Amino acid sequence: MNAYLVFEDGDVFPGEWIGTPKMVAGEVVFTTGMTGYQEVMTDPSYAGQIVTFTYPLIGNYGTVIGESESSAPPCTGVIMSECYSKADLGEWLDQHGVPGIASVDTRAVVKKIRSKGALRGQITSHPIFTEMEVASPDSVEWVEAVSVDEPVFHTSSNPHAPHIVLIDFGYKASILHALQELGCQVTVVPWYWSTKEILDLKPDGLLFSNGPGDPKALTPWLAGWKSLVKQLPTLGICLGHQVLASAFGADTKRLPFGHRGSNHPVRNQLTGEVWITSQNHGYTVSADSLDPAEWVWTHVHANDGSVEGLAHRIYPVTTVQFHPEAHPGPSDAAGLFRDFVTQVTAKKEVEVVG
Repeated sequence: MNAYLVFEDGDVFPGEWIGTPKMVAGEVVFTTGMTGYQEVMTDPSYAGQIVTFTYPLIGNYGTVIGESESSAPPCTGVIMSECYSKADLGEWLDQHGVPGIASVDTRAVVKKIRSKGALRGQITSHPIFTEMEVASPDSVEWVEAVSVDEPVFHTSSNPHAPHIVLIDFGYKASILHALQELGCQVTVVPWYWSTKEILDLKPDGLLFSNGPGDPKALTPWLAGWKSLVKQLPTLGICLGHQVLASAFGADTKRLPFGHRGSNHPVRNQLTGEVWITSQNHGYTVSADSLDPAEWVWTHVHANDGSVEGLAHRIYPVTTVQFHPEAHPGPSDAAGLFRDFVTQVTAKKEVEVVG
């Protein structure tokens, strides 16, 4: 059955339906990873987006129980060159109501996005762009759609384990698992929770998660978060990194076509090492908006020089734009979680002794 990816400027890319055959609209983005398609499709940061896979063969190892980053794919749709098993992957997409197109010239799609920048598109049965009502990327609706509604408690067998409150903008399950593997108790809370509600949980540390959309959509909440993180060791990842930088006065801007994939080189400014990292974001912290009296710029994207990591000079706040919990990430990047938990534990021990 014929299907089409139609861009808002009228360009059409034909293919064949997979998943649920329904008309959807969203920003068309691309990801460059050769593996991890299940993790990509279930990453909450892709909410509202039509994801194009640059690797030419998707579905060749099926779907694996326990490898999803959320309970269901939040992306609007998927585009691929070849679907290895339409019966398996197509059925999995259909179970979650996600439409897709296979047999698309994805190389041409990516070249278009790289030359034109962010564009809206549609997956449809007709090769004509039709206006549809879709929330803007700078709307808080995208975070609302993927955040928890009530706190979720994850206990530890150790009653003295550090307690991390994970502020949920659309967190990946692997972030939670990384904290649990280090022995933490974790409470996941809605993104809009007040400072008082969070402090009432008596956290030892805070983690601001990844998530979809424009960080400027969260501007009304920045003042509260700034007062909160001055009190506790805090780690920010992806959108959380952008939010924390913004809370201390930095600005953010949209990248031409984003960083999405598992092969992005990031240079550690402190050691000179280059890590190959997993990333998924369309916005970045503006380097010239960072106050050098407040921030140490710890990591930089080796391709375009964008900000990839920060450490506050006064408060116990560290942030990274990439995903240290990701499977393709380097072991040294995963060590950022160990450093964070060590910092949290040290503060907890000082408070107990004091």
